[in-house]
Amino acid sequence: MDNPNGIHYIELSPNPIRFDAVSQLTNVFFDDSNKQIFAVRSGGATGVVVKGPGATDDTVISFCMSDRGGAIRSIKFSPDNQILAVQRKENAVEFICFQGEQPLLQEIITHQVKTMIHGFVWVHNREVALISNTGVEVYTVVPEKRQVRSVKSLSIGIKWFAWCCDANVALLCTSEGNSLIPVLVKQKVITKLPKVDLGSPSRDVQESKVTLGQVYGVLAVLILQSNSSSGQMEVEVHLLNGPGLAPRLCHVLRLSLVGRFAINTVDNLIVVHHQASGTSLLFDISLPGELVNEITYHTPITPGRSIKPFGLKLPSLSPDGQILQCELYSTHWVLFQPNIVIDAKLGCMWFLNLCIEPLCQLISDRIRLTEFLLQRSTGKQVLLKVVAQLVDDQYKGTLLPVLETIFSRINKIYAWSCKIKLLNPSNVKTSTLKQSTPPIVLIEQLDMVQIFQRISRRSYTESILILYLQSLNKFNIAAQEELSKMIITELIHNRSFDTLRRLVSYSMLLESKSVACFLLSHSAVDTAISQVAIDMLGRIQAHEIIIEVMLGQGKVIDALRLAKNSLGLDKVPARKFLEAAYKTKDDLIFHSVFKFFQMRNLKLYETLSFPKAEQCTEFIQHYNNTFPVDNSTRPPIC
Repeated sequence: MDNPNGIHYIELSPNPIRFDAVSQLTNVFFDDSNKQIFAVRSGGATGVVVKGPGATDDTVISFCMSDRGGAIRSIKFSPDNQILAVQRKENAVEFICFQGEQPLLQEIITHQVKTMIHGFVWVHNREVALISNTGVEVYTVVPEKRQVRSVKSLSIGIKWFAWCCDANVALLCTSEGNSLIPVLVKQKVITKLPKVDLGSPSRDVQESKVTLGQVYGVLAVLILQSNSSSGQMEVEVHLLNGPGLAPRLCHVLRLSLVGRFAINTVDNLIVVHHQASGTSLLFDISLPGELVNEITYHTPITPGRSIKPFGLKLPSLSPDGQILQCELYSTHWVLFQPNIVIDAKLGCMWFLNLCIEPLCQLISDRIRLTEFLLQRSTGKQVLLKVVAQLVDDQYKGTLLPVLETIFSRINKIYAWSCKIKLLNPSNVKTSTLKQSTPPIVLIEQLDMVQIFQRISRRSYTESILILYLQSLNKFNIAAQEELSKMIITELIHNRSFDTLRRLVSYSMLLESKSVACFLLSHSAVDTAISQVAIDMLGRIQAHEIIIEVMLGQGKVIDALRLAKNSLGLDKVPARKFLEAAYKTKDDLIFHSVFKFFQMRNLKLYETLSFPKAEQCTEFIQHYNNTFPVDNSTRPPIC
């Protein structure tokens, strides 16, 4: 189905893994744990070719193995590709050891059981779990002794199972009661978890209707079913929210369609493909929906659209080659988790990719778009672009309420990240995995400053900067130096000195020597700026700088009073203050400062004379010349 305007938000990976297509001689198998595809010709007798992600001529595994009778049902390598497990019979699995990339066919280990094997999964390089109609059993393969040893087992009647390799969890459908029970299967460990609550009475769930995967780091059981009232299909999302907790129905995805469906997960989105309409629906369970009885009901993020058309380049003698337009949503497609599409007839394996930028055109609500992009692995640059567009000149000040909410969404995540950095990770207690993991998209102050720099000195820039600063303050995030300086520059340009004074008095800007000196560098604009800088320096007790500023302003007496109180008598440099007093050309000030240091000398050294080290000779001479006979006992002003 063609999309209007040619907008597509899902595409197939540009370089598919090519393999021999299914034919009378070739069978194709896929191992969803190792993401390897097997093309088996003549039961392996005339060759087996194994390819995986990033397959090159160096990584492709090719070998032959004898046809031991019986069609291959399943074939999988161990994680290190050193042991090949092959199931031909319902009650037996063969283990073939490899030396390099070639099988040791004379040392095949056959393990036979008295039950019907539904399938098997590797849980370690030498450990494999067999899942049969009577339970789950973990075995260790010992190639040296050509043995298979049982190390752990769980007895339970099983009709079918689904496997999530990312979580090492098998979902078992039991023979009795049609219960769905998650089981954690690891090296030498089988842990039975609480069953999925399917309601009462328990209903029969078909294997083809269940998908097992991970969404936002949490195991999800996705069940496709028909709505009892409307008859339209929907997807139940049961989440395994923590150890010991039963998978709970948390979300329902409303498809509003009927027919055949298949499910993938791409970048924490649930993608539901509908074959009849040739469209794919996107759902994000992190977004708000309709809440009914603690269950959130979701509609698609945007109306369904088809996967982007794909042209497959065919071998050809011509330089341009021939392009085959692949049939999308083909009946030959088989989907695997999380985002794999295999066309066995065409001989192609793709990965589904999310196209974020087209979604910016389709999601008109900028707040909802922000919430969506904050959860996408490649969402940061796109979100920055969206925010930059919102603060651009064409919007002016009309969207301040929208910006306020967007800043809130961004800074809530930013605040959490700051908190994690401040705390010792070993002391952080988190109730869920999602809370302890780093943010998917983190927009920091420097990112925002780069956006704000583009709108410098516009009529509405001050309002947007103050809005962002207030949002930071709401989440107890301190303004950094670059942002503080930018706000100061904008306020001074607009002569908003009262606003500047309030921001400093409420400590909403960064209080540092650097920022205070930046303020002082603009003091020529208005005397109020200098006082604001001094107030800031006083807050951080940068008395030395305040003293220098006062001396530069000719406020020698005030500077001397501050030096006396903050530094102490013995650390007040006489020459500096006498020189500053001399430069004022005010005899009264010079007299008062000189008398102050005489009194200091008397107290510290029991004499009115100045120590030679202070190098005050010229000022003593100036005093004697200006006041030849001074019997004044009046105390200095300071």
